[in-house]
Amino acid sequence: MKIISIYTNQKLLIKKAKTGNREAQKWLYDKHAPRMLSVCRQYIKDVHFAEDVMIKGFLKVFLHLHTFKSEGSFEGWIRRIMVRECITELRKQRRIVFDDTIFETCEMSQVSMDSELDVAYIQVLIDDLPEGYKTVFVLYAIEGYKHTEIAEMLEISVNTSKSQLFKARRMLQEKLRQQEASEQA
Repeated sequence: MKIISIYTNQKLLIKKAKTGNREAQKWLYDKHAPRMLSVCRQYIKDVHFAEDVMIKGFLKVFLHLHTFKSEGSFEGWIRRIMVRECITELRKQRRIVFDDTIFETCEMSQVSMDSELDVAYIQVLIDDLPEGYKTVFVLYAIEGYKHTEIAEMLEISVNTSKSQLFKARRMLQEKLRQQEASEQA
C-alpha cells in the first residue's frame, strides 16, 4: 500500500500561525525544529543547551511571526533568528572571545585525506575551536555570511572577522594533518 502524504500549504499555515493557531504553530515547529537544532548545534557544543537555545529561538519566531513578509524563504528567516539567538546566548555566557591581532595574508595549504571524514568527526574538530574562531568559522563557512555581516552581527571589525576565520582554518588544518599522520603511522 502506497502512503500518500497530506498536502500542507506552508503559506496558509504561516497565516494561521500568525493569528495564534496552535496547530499551525506546532506543524511549523515540527517541520523546522530538526534543521534548526542542527543550526544551533553548530554554535553550541552541548546538544541539550543547543535545544534550549532553539526553543528560545522558536519563541521569538512565533512572537515576531507578524514581521515575516513572505518575501524569501521562511526557513531562511527562521535560521537567521536561530543564529542570532545562539550568538546572544554565547555572549550572555561571555564565551566568545576574539583575538584582535592583525590578520596576515598567507597561502592556505590543502590537506588531502584518503579516507572520508565523517560529519561527527568534523563537528568534534569544530567544537574544539576557541569560541571566537568557531563562531566566525560557522557563520562564514557554513552559514555563508560575508565578513561585513559577521562584523556587524558580532560587533567586531571586518579585519577581526577575517583574522578569526584564518586562525580557525589554520587550526583545523593542523588537526587534520595530525589525524592524517596518525593514520599513516
